[in-house]
Amino acid sequence: MRWEEKALYESAKKRGIQVDNVNCKDLFIDLNEKNSSYKNRIIVQRCVSYFKSLHSTAALEGLGACVVNPLQAAATCGNKLFAHMRLINAGVKTPKAISAFSEESAIAALDDFGYPAVIKPTIGSWGRLVALLRDKDAAKAVIEDRMHMFPLYHIYYLEEFVKRPPRDIRAIVVGDAVVAAIYRYSNEGDWKTNMALGGRAEQCPVSTQLEDICIKAARAMDGKIVGVDLMESDEEGLMVHEVNNTTEFKNTVKTTGVDIPGLMIDYLSNLGK
Repeated sequence: MRWEEKALYESAKKRGIQVDNVNCKDLFIDLNEKNSSYKNRIIVQRCVSYFKSLHSTAALEGLGACVVNPLQAAATCGNKLFAHMRLINAGVKTPKAISAFSEESAIAALDDFGYPAVIKPTIGSWGRLVALLRDKDAAKAVIEDRMHMFPLYHIYYLEEFVKRPPRDIRAIVVGDAVVAAIYRYSNEGDWKTNMALGGRAEQCPVSTQLEDICIKAARAMDGKIVGVDLMESDEEGLMVHEVNNTTEFKNTVKTTGVDIPGLMIDYLSNLGK
């Protein structure tokens, strides 16, 4: 278990709430079970695997469980293309992006889009396989490399490189409130701000504007408890670039002192009333 799952367990225990920790790897679900033991149970989905999370959520919801986050959120948040379309349709500012489905169309798209640009896998986390394409030669090299990978990486999600300070914002949404937010600074010489890559964090004040944008983004995904990542564009202001349905919050708790796991448990316990 990660720090987050242990913290949720301890917070529930302090409140006298019985919680069972289940490793998705040990889980098997009878899909034809009548009067399932999962019916009406509240299940917090924390599996880090997109595909295991997605399919286990579908099975549990199908048997009548209340899963947080629900299937729609799991499917959408975990896929950058799906998430982009949801954000755009909800009127949430997000970086411009192009999707291409072959090596040739990706290069042609970038000729039109311009450099620098960012290439991301549609499914993935922790900044893995996210690359900055500074020019056409770099783009050709990276895209050719992706052609020899799993077919998933043959779907090219190309995003504008947003001019911004050397940081982004991670805000934690619980229900209809942003309970805490941090600035995540990139390491010197690195443009990525992901904490898994060694960035540092500072507390970020939660303004009305920030909260409104985050709540709007969470609702667009049907997310109940999510992490919303934003950039401060020099030209466009706050832009959402990712919504995380199994968000990590260890660094946010450490930086802000906010009892995020406790607030999550309180929210979840009220769902059962």
